[in-house]
Amino acid sequence: MTAHPRLARLLHLARPRLDLPLTVAVLLLLGVALVNLASAAGEQSMLVRAQALRFGLGLALMWTVSRIPPRLLRLWTPYLYAGSVALLALVPLFGTGRSGRHWLDLGLFYVQPAEFLKLTVPMAVAAYLHARVLPPRWRDLLAAALLIGLPTGLILLQPDLGTALLVAASGAFVLFLAGMGWGRIALLAGLAAAAAPLGWPLLRDYQRDRLRVFLDPESDPLGAGWNIIQSKIAVGSGGLTGKGWGLGSQSRLEFLPEHTTDFIFAVFAEEFGWVGVVLVLALCLFIVGRCLWIAAMARDTFSRLLAGTVGLAFSVYVLVNGAMVAGLLPVVGVPMPMLSYGGTSAITLLLALGMVMSVHAHRKLMG
Repeated sequence: MTAHPRLARLLHLARPRLDLPLTVAVLLLLGVALVNLASAAGEQSMLVRAQALRFGLGLALMWTVSRIPPRLLRLWTPYLYAGSVALLALVPLFGTGRSGRHWLDLGLFYVQPAEFLKLTVPMAVAAYLHARVLPPRWRDLLAAALLIGLPTGLILLQPDLGTALLVAASGAFVLFLAGMGWGRIALLAGLAAAAAPLGWPLLRDYQRDRLRVFLDPESDPLGAGWNIIQSKIAVGSGGLTGKGWGLGSQSRLEFLPEHTTDFIFAVFAEEFGWVGVVLVLALCLFIVGRCLWIAAMARDTFSRLLAGTVGLAFSVYVLVNGAMVAGLLPVVGVPMPMLSYGGTSAITLLLALGMVMSVHAHRKLMG
């Protein structure tokens, strides 16, 4: 008699947790990323192999996390948040980087702790609001602001303005999905806009140059304006259908800096044209929509806020990088999700999608 319940429990544990539509979309995007990186990297085939290994690790972690109930993720959140903040606090002391301290050298590989905060900050805010009355009251907004502000401030010290803004945005998305009133949103946005000029003296010289060049790229075409000018040339020269895989001149002839990381989407646009760009953006839009649908089906506050925030944050990453390479936003060093070369960003995003899949897989066991 006892064998049957045990067998049923084993079968339940063995049941796949991955959300099929979301998994297929992610695999397609990862495939596009490796094909694009193979062209952008040129003879540096080791970059493709390294990225493929990172994707493999990220997918394994995504599958593992998808099997963990959201209730346990919520209980672990304080420790994950504290650990990621502690890791981030080590960066000013032991970090390395070309234009600041962004990375920790762990011997076998480098890790960028700020990327983890894109996930643990919304987890912390969602966990805090889980047992509270929604929409959040002012005292809850103050507590959430502290959870968001501490890591954001540490990231600004690196300095990394782009990542700091994205981390702050990920926490703000949780408050938005929690039902924060439009009046309060307008008030806080107005205060932030009014305080923005006060931050100008705090910016580094290269950050000020990026803002000046955004307003007038031709003011320094061979200096600070070089990146964005070459990126716009790459995007425009792709035309409707592109030049073809491996035939992009901007990356092949080394005109386009950072063509495997921040500006890899410009390489894709040059080689696959607007048709390829639209297809990739449609794939990203599907991922965002699927996350929001799963959030809508969630049975508890933490799950709903976390899944929805992952979707909204993913959309912002795509929009910011896409607008950056097209010259519609200043260069802020924000990678294109999955497509840009790098391990910490891709693995963190796959972990986040694994949590979204966990929300979907365990929705019938909640509420």
